[in-house]
Amino acid sequence: MHQTQHRLLAMSELRELYQEMILDHGRHPRNCHVLANANRQAEGFNQLCGDRLTVYLNVENNTIKDISFTGSGCAISMASASLMSETLKGKTEQEAQLFFQNFHELLTHEKEQTNPIDDFNKLTIFSGVKAYPARVKCATLAWHTLHAGLQQQKKTVSTEN
Repeated sequence: MHQTQHRLLAMSELRELYQEMILDHGRHPRNCHVLANANRQAEGFNQLCGDRLTVYLNVENNTIKDISFTGSGCAISMASASLMSETLKGKTEQEAQLFFQNFHELLTHEKEQTNPIDDFNKLTIFSGVKAYPARVKCATLAWHTLHAGLQQQKKTVSTEN
């Protein structure tokens, strides 16, 4: 087998693993519940495919002590919210904004992230989504909703804005 064939096989296996992880988080989302002690929350809506999320945050001393979400949507939307909630628990608001920026760049830019950060690798499973522009909105809905929650915006976030 050629080195090129090995590389293609490895890429195919990696894509399959990414798909499995997205499906697992989509079917069995983590932190999917109303957060009783939330002191911030925001709602988001993807008009394109009907995804609807509410992100709940407990922020103390500039740190996300706890995060959860509720809602319904496609596997990509739910998986993104699930992985976001796992990743950001315990992070500062500034770190969360950096994750938001990097995630958005991952899905909308050809270049590498401007400010690579630790703990970001597991989110790269969504990198293949950029090949499907309509699905980018599914993957970023939770992140835009998080951003609104951190900014304490009251208006429902739409992927069309």
